[in-house]
Amino acid sequence: MFAITGITGQVGGEVARSLLAAHQSVRAVVRDVGKGKAWAEQGCHVVNADMNDAAALTDAFKGVDGVFVLVPPNFDPSPDFREAQSVATTLTSALDAARPDKVVYLSTIGAQATRSNLSTQHTIIEQALRKLPMRITFLRPGWFMENSR
Repeated sequence: MFAITGITGQVGGEVARSLLAAHQSVRAVVRDVGKGKAWAEQGCHVVNADMNDAAALTDAFKGVDGVFVLVPPNFDPSPDFREAQSVATTLTSALDAARPDKVVYLSTIGAQATRSNLSTQHTIIEQALRKLPMRITFLRPGWFMENSR
């Protein structure tokens, strides 16, 4: 089974559709259970968890082979990036407690930059997740092609 955050969006939804097409079990991690109804109808196990709730995320990530992490965007972060620091702490705690075999984190191009910028949010989260004992892949797409079908 694979847990997917951000499943109600474009990218998380595509990850879920690909896994379901490959006959894999999917746990849909949603902030609003009502938005997970369509995924439940497709056979996903829907659980409620927020990026700021370590206990709920731990429960959502327990017993899965892998986790796909997509954090909600923040286009106006605090100058000290305290929101990203909080998400990094919560995710690290939940993943360390749940111990999935592997994690994929959707980051962004520019997360490797040394000067502070909007992508620094992902830099902070990547640095925290790197310390975990499981295999972690950081995806840094440069751009998304929406509606390319």
